[in-house]
Amino acid sequence: MGEGAGLVRGGKSKSRAIMDLSSPGLMLFSPQLSEAEAFLPPLQAALSAGEVKALVLDLADADDRSLVNLVKRVAPVAQTKGAAVLIAERPHLVARSGADGVHLRDPKGLDTALDLLKRQDRIVGTGGLRLRDDAMAAAEKGADYVLFGETLADGKRASFASIVERVSWWAGIFETPCVGFAGDLDEVDALAATGAEFVAVGEALWAHAHGPASAASSALQRLARRNAA
Repeated sequence: MGEGAGLVRGGKSKSRAIMDLSSPGLMLFSPQLSEAEAFLPPLQAALSAGEVKALVLDLADADDRSLVNLVKRVAPVAQTKGAAVLIAERPHLVARSGADGVHLRDPKGLDTALDLLKRQDRIVGTGGLRLRDDAMAAAEKGADYVLFGETLADGKRASFASIVERVSWWAGIFETPCVGFAGDLDEVDALAATGAEFVAVGEALWAHAHGPASAASSALQRLARRNAA
């Protein structure tokens, strides 16, 4: 696993390594990937900007062998830079592909993912948390992090004010690390100020007018300003 297996904090296992809570980390969500080669240049550009804590790979539908080969091509590029690599929604591919864990878009899959991956010391995190009770239940089951602010499966996203409120509430009370998802780079500032351990960026980074390196640099600078405040 990459050094980024210290994505979360808590105990002494790789998936719960202690982290500096004063330093919000950057998590990247990939565009949907059907092959590796086109994604490697923008990924390398983003990673060149500074420390990325984690990369979530959104894999297009394909047979398992093709997806495993895709992850095996992409994951080491991020892992050698210290980033944990998580696969969205496919826990059964994690060990075979050399990924560090799984990110679930729906906490309904949490029990299955935990049963499969926690004994392997892999990371299991989840989004899709519509209610506060959903997040608390996920943490009680053993999720390594909870994520708020992404666009949900129905295409809807909560208001940014409510996202900031939810992330602030969680970060101020609970030990399980929290990720705030930024819909654009300007949202990074407010999410970092909540005390969240991580801020995630997706399409806003890859589609940035000045390229992913510039976008990642901007996001990291915003996080650094929060650290210095």
